[in-house]
Amino acid sequence: MLKTPLASAHKRLGAQMVNFGGWYMPVFYTNLIEEHQATREKAGLFDICHMGEIKITGTKSQDLVQQLITRNIDNMPIGKVYLSVICNEQGGIIDDLTIYKIAEDEYMLVTNAGTKDKDFGQVLKVKKQLGLTDSEVKVSDISDKIAKLDLQGPNSKLILKKICSADLDSLKFYRFIKTKILDIKVIISCSGYTGELGYELYFNAKEAVKVWNKLLSIGKRWGLKPIGLGARDTLRLECGMNLYGHEISEEFHPLQSRYGWVVSFDKEFVGRRALEKIKVKGWEKQLVGFEMVGRGIARNCYQIFKNGQRVGWVTSGTYSPTFKKAIGMAYIDKKYDKLGNKLKIKIRDNLVEAKIAKLPFYKRR
Repeated sequence: MLKTPLASAHKRLGAQMVNFGGWYMPVFYTNLIEEHQATREKAGLFDICHMGEIKITGTKSQDLVQQLITRNIDNMPIGKVYLSVICNEQGGIIDDLTIYKIAEDEYMLVTNAGTKDKDFGQVLKVKKQLGLTDSEVKVSDISDKIAKLDLQGPNSKLILKKICSADLDSLKFYRFIKTKILDIKVIISCSGYTGELGYELYFNAKEAVKVWNKLLSIGKRWGLKPIGLGARDTLRLECGMNLYGHEISEEFHPLQSRYGWVVSFDKEFVGRRALEKIKVKGWEKQLVGFEMVGRGIARNCYQIFKNGQRVGWVTSGTYSPTFKKAIGMAYIDKKYDKLGNKLKIKIRDNLVEAKIAKLPFYKRR
């Protein structure tokens, strides 16, 4: 298994380690509910060093990124972060990712861990299609050189201020700054995968243990805890955020997976023509949220029925520590996607009642 620079630190903290897509990662340190609630109520620290980072530089870097992703970056300012998707020619989602505009001729793509190599290959493919030379655009996989930590929760700003002199109060959502912490160069963005106030930190991978330990040390007074993959999943699901391989993949397009808002039909990108046809023709399955009415937790791939007919399947399901009930997301026939519509989900040998619910389930006040 691949290991992040913090693998030994997790073991010292007594983490339960698992194989996560080929990575040796902590699933929890104490228990899922405690770590979930700590992030919602105080603060949580996540090792996200397994994520991918791709650097794109050069005079034609904007042209490459513009053709690669579905979102229009013509007016994207330096210091801004965009969420977008990369599509194949058929409009299927290769990955959802964030784009950082570092300078006029420099971008950083932050990818999912399991799709990083595929994303990198797609970047090179689009570069070739555009006929761009190495002197015009340089593409680099810098994932092994970058550590990524996510500091999330209501107290995250108080904690980060103790090691960062930059003006965090003026750092707006989905913006980033380049600064220093502990004399280490760092990019800090106000963003995250939990729905809480939070920050994503990018810096030299050699400094990962130093920064991790310092944050945990100074964060104790504000209730900071290390958080594993288990709570990361329940936090993102409460916020209706997609997980690659569950809600999104190359089998699904952004219009049906609640990513229609990141598709800009006013510019060229890979997959545009296919998505234009889909937009006109329509599609059969739509991603929705649901909550269980009957007893039970619906898990990935559980089948969904309406009037005795199979109409969809669960993509993600869990018990929500915040709402104290079972929730999830699913693809179902569009004609049944109205809020409050009752469905049946097969859990083991029983058909259990559920209803379509509004996404996101959780929204920060």
